Amino acid sequence: MKKLLMICGLLFSVITFAQAQQDGGRKMRTPEERAQKNAEGLTKRLGLNEDQKTKATAIFLEQANAVNKAREAGSDDKEARRAQMQKLTEETDAKINALLTEDQKKTYETWKAERKDKMKRGGRGDGQKPAGDQ
Repeated sequence: MKKLLMICGLLFSVITFAQAQQDGGRKMRTPEERAQKNAEGLTKRLGLNEDQKTKATAIFLEQANAVNKAREAGSDDKEARRAQMQKLTEETDAKINALLTEDQKKTYETWKAERKDKMKRGGRGDGQKPAGDQ
């Protein structure tokens, strides 16, 4: 009986470890956590003031909630889902742009171009390597 319990425990541990490895060991952040992280990153890159940061957080929260809603809808049509996500990104981008000063807009556009280039080369666009490339 002890051996059976040990085997079951070991099997459970291996399965749990394998699942953690499969998703890179990262848990899905809440919409609030994602919005906060995005706003902080933008603040660091662009030097947002407190008012801009507060408004950016609200914009990113709206986007994160919309993304969650789209994921939950679970459309099997990958192209439609991709188009919907692209539309959400464009809407968010326009709202963020409206908050920025002219200098911040230039820096933002440069950063987006660099991020797009990294994505084309196989990176994640956030300065980190994809899981497994480390």
